[in-house]
Amino acid sequence: MSTVFLVNPASENGSTGRRWPELAHRAATLGLAGDALISERPGQLTELAREAAGRADLLVAVGGDGTVNEIANGIAGLDVELAVIPRGTGWDFVRTYGIPRRFDDAVAIALGGRSREIDLGRAQYRGWDGAERESWFANVASAGMSGAIAKRANESSKALGGKVSYLWATVTVFARWRNDQVSVTVDGERRSGRMHDVVVANGRYFGGGMMICPEADPDDGLLDVLLIGDLSKRDLLLTLPKTYRGRHLPHPKAELLRGKAVEVDAAEPLPVELDGEQPGTTPVRFDVVPRSLRLRVPA
Repeated sequence: MSTVFLVNPASENGSTGRRWPELAHRAATLGLAGDALISERPGQLTELAREAAGRADLLVAVGGDGTVNEIANGIAGLDVELAVIPRGTGWDFVRTYGIPRRFDDAVAIALGGRSREIDLGRAQYRGWDGAERESWFANVASAGMSGAIAKRANESSKALGGKVSYLWATVTVFARWRNDQVSVTVDGERRSGRMHDVVVANGRYFGGGMMICPEADPDDGLLDVLLIGDLSKRDLLLTLPKTYRGRHLPHPKAELLRGKAVEVDAAEPLPVELDGEQPGTTPVRFDVVPRSLRLRVPA
């Protein structure tokens, strides 16, 4: 089996880059060895993954949710398998699949796990430059307040971990956020009203451990769409702790829909978030693309 590591040296606040020689040696000792491609700038892992897919049987992502997102954008639909060694701060993607965060255990899954074909999401949106853009997402996308929250969390050091960074960003952004009239269409079924967020989930977790869509199934050919209405500060304070256990639903100001195609628009452009990245704004269309990624998961 030919293996290529795709390494984000900036992940885990830069410790991945500093420790990569030690980590590579440890992985080889455990039986997982191969070439390493180390990114030098944001977005480069997409190009490196696409190139590596032509010569490797297994790609090993070493990084966080943003790393997985970049790689998925490079290999969606290609005949190559992906394993993940989590080195980020949020670990949201791997939670859905039970991929362990401990290094040695993650290496063991890369070596001996089973292959699972999962869906990916595809988003068509307006880039920050005003041009029409298209990107893939592997875990969770959204339009609304969570895009601004993710941006603020990403701009922090995350030294206290993804959960604390995201929680603080949530409280800070919520205090200043003003809801807009939002229009959402899911497989032709339309909803409109004042909303904080529209969450479009392939996986179950986002925001550093919030189980935002507890029943999302990443290989059912559907996206779980959570409409979060006009929350008060009291609603947020009472509900937010429950999201980490997946016990926030049902809720009188939320509605869960499922579908293959989701369109979101608003009078004023809303930030779009894809796996924690913020590439642009509404109007946006999300589509599920079934079984587009082969992921190595616990047997």
